[in-house]
Formats: sequence, C-alpha cells, structure tokens
Amino acid sequence: MEGFLQALKSYQTFNPSGWVGIYRLLPMWVGVVVALVGLVLLLAGGGKLFRVVAGPVGAVLGLVWTGAITQRLNLGDLDPRMPTLVAAALMALGFLFPPAVTFVGVGVPLGLLAGQIAGPSDFLLGFGPGFIVGGLVGAILHRQVSGIVASVVGAWLLVIGALAALHQFGGLVEAVASRPWGVIIAALLFALAGSVYQLAVRPTPEESDQQKAERQRQKQRLAEQQALEKRWGVK
Repeated sequence: MEGFLQALKSYQTFNPSGWVGIYRLLPMWVGVVVALVGLVLLLAGGGKLFRVVAGPVGAVLGLVWTGAITQRLNLGDLDPRMPTLVAAALMALGFLFPPAVTFVGVGVPLGLLAGQIAGPSDFLLGFGPGFIVGGLVGAILHRQVSGIVASVVGAWLLVIGALAALHQFGGLVEAVASRPWGVIIAALLFALAGSVYQLAVRPTPEESDQQKAERQRQKQRLAEQQALEKRWGVK
C-alpha cells in the first residue's frame, strides 16, 4: 500500500512515465477489475452513477493535490497525515454531494495554473480567484463536467487496468508502456469518445426519468385496457 501511495505522488508532477508505470503495482486480477470499472465509467459514469464515482475521485484529488498545494504555499511542515485526512473528507463529501467534487476537481487545477502565472511570490493571489472561479464553473456545469471527468477517469482506468491485466505478455506490455505518450494519447481518445457518448447520445437523468415515467404510464394504460376488455368480455 505504501508503494502504491508513493506511486500516486508521480501524479503531482509532470511525469508521464510515472503515470503509466503505476500499472506495475497492480496484480493481474486487479487489472481486470480496474479495466471493467473503467469501461463502466467511460459509458455511464456521468449520470446518477457519478455519486459512486465522486467519492473515490475526491479521495484521489485529496491525495494528489494536497501536497502540491501545500508545497506551493510553503506549508511543508504540516502534519504528514494531512493528505490522508483531506482525502477522507473529500471522499465523504463526494458521496454526499457530488457537485463538491466537480468544484474541487475543476477549481484546483485552474487555481494552480493561475498561481503559476502569478508567480511564486503572489501564488495565493492567483490561486484563490482561479480556484473559486474554476470551482463555480465546475459546479454550474456539473452534468457536463461529471460526464467528462467520469470519461477521463474511466479511460485512464481502462488503459492502466488493461496493461496490468496483460502482465503475461510482458514484452508487449513493456514495449507499450515504454512509450507513455502513446498510452496517454490512447486514453485521451477513449475519454473523448466516452465524453461524446455521455453528453450527446446517452439520455440525461431527467430524460431517463421522463422515459421511465412514460413507460410506466403506458404499462398502466395497457393494464386498464385489458381490465376493461375482460370486464366487458371483449375478445
């Protein structure tokens, strides 16, 4: 577990080889499960299922981004358990109120980008507004963002899970993993396809509820018609 947590730290920096190399820590059967979960998220993770996704995503955001933010704020002497505590809080918040995760998930990267543009001395002045504005955009566009986030997460899990599941083809997997940008581009293409499907093809939760209600009404009308025909002896 400690090695896995250490591997997650590669996601705090620009380290494509480290991002892809995390598959080496996953057993083959875990890779199969991860790939299947990724496929489900890729196709349906942005709907009501996002409540289940938001918890783990919030936990990963807490583990990955807490250290990056504290380092840029020169708060490196904080309790080393802080990322774990933040991850636990975001996981609970994600399960209870998924838009909070889209707020954090969009707000933090934009805040870090704004802070980077502002410079080390004015990092907080850039990070604060960037985080708030980005977070509000993420919360307002929750459905769109959740579909895209679920597709991105699902695509990455699908790719990493597939690499882990194909351990037995060591030479082929290593050859693929040795070109991390190829793996990243493949994941981005999967994410793009999943996003288009979830946002343009798959019905929204409201549309799904309307379709379900309409099917229920049709079923009720059919039952009433059959009861009426039976009552009057219509054949």
